[in-house]
Amino acid sequence: MKVEIWSDVVCPWCYIGKRRFESALREFEHADDVEVEWKSFQLDPTTVSVTQRAAGPSDAHARALAAKFGRSVEEVRQMIAHVDETAAAEGLEFHQDVSVPANTVKAHQLLHLAGERGVQDAVKERLLRAHFTEGEPLGDDETLVRLVAEAGLDAEEARAVLAEDRYLAQVRADVAEAAALGARGVPFFVVDRRYGISGAQPAEQFLQVLQRAWTESRPLTLVGQATDDACGPDGCAI
Repeated sequence: MKVEIWSDVVCPWCYIGKRRFESALREFEHADDVEVEWKSFQLDPTTVSVTQRAAGPSDAHARALAAKFGRSVEEVRQMIAHVDETAAAEGLEFHQDVSVPANTVKAHQLLHLAGERGVQDAVKERLLRAHFTEGEPLGDDETLVRLVAEAGLDAEEARAVLAEDRYLAQVRADVAEAAALGARGVPFFVVDRRYGISGAQPAEQFLQVLQRAWTESRPLTLVGQATDDACGPDGCAI
């Protein structure tokens, strides 16, 4: 079974959704047969990256969101607090007051490299934690190289990928595919190309879909002959 997940590394609900999906996967009896692929999605491709850490906690993130969505700063503060509380319930520690803006196109290119090297989930986790917990500037090349190296990628190869924009076409293809599948936001989960799940749904919902998709994709195996001790349109075997 394959699960494809479109998400962005600066999307708080994507991190929460990742944890909830992982909780469901731990309860799924066929978890060892599930392949997970992380797909690229950019919440805002026009974001201009800040390449240095924030000097300390500030309202900059709240003010930027307030300006973008036409809300008051106080409303946005309350929204951020709600997200942080939800994250904490999933065992995550968010410090969005130290998060810095980042254009994530380069981070997604490194996630494609990580997929080819078999460490995609580790790299995804490292980048999410770096942004939401540690306030690392994901728009800075050298920061990205250091982080992905910590998660198992070769630093020099990662640096070359960024210099060449090696996976830019793949990132754009992922974004276009999400639109074609009807994704209006992220996280967006596609299970065996049978079911689409939008948003950071509860773990129970993920588990139900995994179980349903597994059952539907595995036909019954016939044991014995169709005529053995059975009745059919022409009568019963004797």
